[in-house]
Amino acid sequence: MSLLRSPHSLHPYHSLSFSIIIPPYPHHKNYQHFDMGFLSAIFRFLEATIGPASMLLFPLYASIRAIETPSTLDDQQWLTYWILYSLITLFELSCWQVLRWLPFWPYMKLLFCVWLVLPIFNGAAYVYENFVRKYVKVGGTVSSTFTEAQRKVLLMMTPDARRSVEQYISKYGAEAFERVVKAAEKEAKKR
Repeated sequence: MSLLRSPHSLHPYHSLSFSIIIPPYPHHKNYQHFDMGFLSAIFRFLEATIGPASMLLFPLYASIRAIETPSTLDDQQWLTYWILYSLITLFELSCWQVLRWLPFWPYMKLLFCVWLVLPIFNGAAYVYENFVRKYVKVGGTVSSTFTEAQRKVLLMMTPDARRSVEQYISKYGAEAFERVVKAAEKEAKKR
């Protein structure tokens, strides 16, 4: 992008190789075009730099960090983010003919993804806790050999915890599991 004018140009704005017209005086007829063009160029620049950094680079770095930590909370945050980002991308690919007529769509997407990503908001974890977890039960089946009360307890557990409890029951019996549940209930009532 260059703002140099060709010496062969008759009109001072004719050979600008820059997409924004820069008039010399505020009362020039293209002055308003300058304001909108300049703002539009700034927004396009911010979208081109902040967008990939906030929607791809930072989540990539945070996901790698989350893999290395023993906590599952950050894993949940970033796995949920990538699922939501994938859904947004699929939505864009499916509805691109409609979205191209909405000039504010890239900015809405950017704001939503920033909300999902920033640690002060933890938007992806919020979406997971309030929407996904309520309506989507992965691994929600429990063997019918357990009593109704046992099945209820097992369904409240994560799939990994459920497998461990099922292994405990198969090794020590259902009565041992009942004793563990009753001991846990007593502990909970003490607090």
